[in-house]
Parts: sequence; C-alpha cells; structure tokens
Amino acid sequence: MSAELAVVYAALILEDDNIEITADKLQTLVSAAGVEVEPIWFSLYAKALAGQDLKALLLNVGAPGSGPAASSAGAASGAAADAPAEEEKEEEKEESDDDMGFGLFD
Repeated sequence: MSAELAVVYAALILEDDNIEITADKLQTLVSAAGVEVEPIWFSLYAKALAGQDLKALLLNVGAPGSGPAASSAGAASGAAADAPAEEEKEEEKEESDDDMGFGLFD
C-alpha cells in the first residue's frame, strides 16, 4: 500500500468517526496498520483537510455545478465562448498565407 493511500484511508476513518483530522491521529492510525510513511505526509494531509467537510467532498465528486465550482463554471463558459471566435480569426490569418505563390510541393 502506498504512503499516500494509507494516509487517505486514515483520514476517511477519522472523518467517518467524526474525529478531528490531525497529523498525530493520522500517524497513529497508519502506524497501527503497520504501514511505513514519511512524517511529512501526515502534516500535509492534516493541513490540506483542516476545515474541509470530507463527506460533502465525497458526495459531490463529479456532480456538475456543485459548490464553488458553479460560480467559476459560469466564467469558464464565458471564456470558452470567446475562444472559438479567436480561433476563427487565427484560421483566417493562416489561410491568407496560402496566397503567397508557393507551396510545399511546388
């Protein structure tokens, strides 16, 4: 089992039991499982998951328009609408190069 996977499983166990996720608790669970993990992983995961609702994150994986991504999705779709217009302009410029009087097989 990889170190990262062991720490993730430990975090899920803590979240399932409604216990705060800390580096010490992650380390205790992983060492009880007999998996060797570098100490840096515990603090990294503890800091990354601090204040996060893991249950909500797991339930909304792949859900379109869920959470804060919905507001950024509107901005992304607006930017995506502008992108095809820019690509069309670039294609027109490339086509004008064909009229220079020489080609690849001349």
